[in-house]
This record gives sequence, structure tokens and C-alpha cells, in this order.
Amino acid sequence: MTFSIGNKKTETVKTTTFSKEQLVSSKKYRHQRDLVKVLLADDRLYSFEEVDILINKFMKGKVK
Repeated sequence: MTFSIGNKKTETVKTTTFSKEQLVSSKKYRHQRDLVKVLLADDRLYSFEEVDILINKFMKGKVK
């Protein structure tokens, strides 16, 4: 979808989102299945980018 604001054209990018259940059963996260189960909320949809950010943030966190 393209629309213009003034003289500028702007494109919106539709990001595909997935439920926690879909992400847990996906091949992409098969090696991090337990981590995905813990980090994601049941009632929310996530994009791959959001999940990757959450996993990276968790993995870079400090150990107490």
C-alpha cells in the first residue's frame, strides 16, 4: 500500500505476526523452544524480528 503525505510517498510494510504456539512449533526456533516458551506471552502476537530481539536481549543479560 502506498500513500502520499504532501509531496512524499510513503510505503507501509505489513509485518507477519505469529502466536506463541506457532513460534514454539516453528523450525526457526526449534533449538530455542524452551526459551521462546518462557519469554513470550500467550495472548500476544509476535514478528520474527521481535522474538529475535527478545532472545538476544535475554542472552546478553547479566548472570546474578
